[in-house]
Amino acid sequence: MATGQECDALIIGAGPAGLMAASRLAQAGRHVVITDRMPSAGRKFLMAGKSGLNLTKRESPQAFHAAYRAAAPHLAPMLAAFGPAEVEAWAASLGQSVFAGSTGRVFPDAMKASPLLRAWLADLVAQGAEFRARWRWLGWAGSGATFATPDGRRTLHPDVTVLALGGGSWARLGSDGAWTDQLGPTTPFAPANMGVMRAWSPHMTPHLGQPLKGIALRAGEVVSRGEVIVSARGIEGGGVYALSPEIRAGTPMTVDLKPDLAIAAVVQRLARPRGKASLATHLRKTLGLSKLAIALAQEVARPLPSDPKALAATLKALPLDHDGPRPLDEAISVAGGLRWDVLDADLMLTARPGTYACGEMLDWEAPTGGYLLTACLATGSWAGAAAARRLAG
Repeated sequence: MATGQECDALIIGAGPAGLMAASRLAQAGRHVVITDRMPSAGRKFLMAGKSGLNLTKRESPQAFHAAYRAAAPHLAPMLAAFGPAEVEAWAASLGQSVFAGSTGRVFPDAMKASPLLRAWLADLVAQGAEFRARWRWLGWAGSGATFATPDGRRTLHPDVTVLALGGGSWARLGSDGAWTDQLGPTTPFAPANMGVMRAWSPHMTPHLGQPLKGIALRAGEVVSRGEVIVSARGIEGGGVYALSPEIRAGTPMTVDLKPDLAIAAVVQRLARPRGKASLATHLRKTLGLSKLAIALAQEVARPLPSDPKALAATLKALPLDHDGPRPLDEAISVAGGLRWDVLDADLMLTARPGTYACGEMLDWEAPTGGYLLTACLATGSWAGAAAARRLAG
């Protein structure tokens, strides 16, 4: 075992899901080897934490589970076992205190991911786990897992294996989706939490890169109150990310520029005498619309109607046409992955007993806001605990 060629448990993928599975197995006293094709662990985890690591969210279990939509029934037992409260307790156990913002989103006090990751890796090493960097998984060789390593081809023969190979976005950080060639049936990857493409006229140039706040986006029956950024490439930000499934399905999207005002109130304000003021000035003074909001309305619905009722209806449901999602590799996360019907209740591959899967490689998606990381940690904990039980006989 000193050479690292044999082990009780093998973890393939050193992102949050894989590291949590490793933690569960190490806590059970098992010799764990963690491999990753990248030079270091948690590359995407660190990138996600550059602007503030959103660990989880404080809200009711019903609201939290609903964020996972179609996958909620599959994830429910895992989130019940390791949900938001457990995520906070886990961070505290690694010496990382947390706080919740006004929306319930939970962050480490340090905000960044690096202190948490360092503490996590140190804890794993203290429990005897070993890390193998630049080990790229090639597939199976009978009962073994074969890797391309800096020292040539290596094959490990663990008693249990946990796959945490990630999704298909941000390939430069390790999630290239190449594993789909090696495993059973998958739902094809599609971008999730992604922006949409749109070509703007020169009229919009002065406003590009600015946030559009205090709005509501709608696609079908789904409404999102998050803000967006109007960028040179289209529309990005949490508000549009939450509508990813509808956008992929081609559902038309509209924006309500005054979601906190009923349409009757908007009509009443617009009916005020305008005098010699321009329409843009009238919109700014009566409704408090920003220059960006007014420019967007003129961009997508020119010429704007002069009748207050027609104008109010336009501003409350501004058609937001676009040219489709940004490419898969630019998406924050993915939809699709390893299908649930090839896994048992322990996340073990039914076609390969003793091999488990977890994290973003499974067929689920969720919006940003703490849901993504919590589900990765929850499925990793679930798979690791199940693998430990199998080793215990």
